[in-house]
Amino acid sequence: MDLYPFFDWLDTSMLADISKAYGGVFAVVQMFHLLGMSMLGGMVLVGDLRLLNILLKDVPSELVIENTQKWFTIALAIVMTSGIFMSSAVAMKLYYNEMFWAKMTSLGLGITFVYVIRRPLLKFKHDTLNPWTIKLVAVTSISIWFTVAAAGRWIGFS
Repeated sequence: MDLYPFFDWLDTSMLADISKAYGGVFAVVQMFHLLGMSMLGGMVLVGDLRLLNILLKDVPSELVIENTQKWFTIALAIVMTSGIFMSSAVAMKLYYNEMFWAKMTSLGLGITFVYVIRRPLLKFKHDTLNPWTIKLVAVTSISIWFTVAAAGRWIGFS
């Protein structure tokens, strides 16, 4: 599936005009993007480190996962919305950037992992699950989201 027409449209959209013409608006949206990424990363780490029994040992892991999942979803919405706006300013550059596609691939994998594997599995009482399964889920989650962050950071260098 060739996404070139979408990126070409995004590059010439009203959103792109705003993001290119008003640096202050872009800066505010970028601030929300960074805050959203911080919140998303924090929720991943708090939840997964609890699953690994490293953090918040005195709090039931079900409670930690339930609460971090809510904030993760909010953070993801903020990151995706602000990311589309920011991408509109450099849409054609991103289309040809391999690290952008690495980030998008890992982001898609991360979102799929959270909502198709991690969340449904962790709805069960955690003490009924194999402890190694829980640890594998946590390590996999941290690895995927680290990859998303690293690829995203590398976009600026490529």
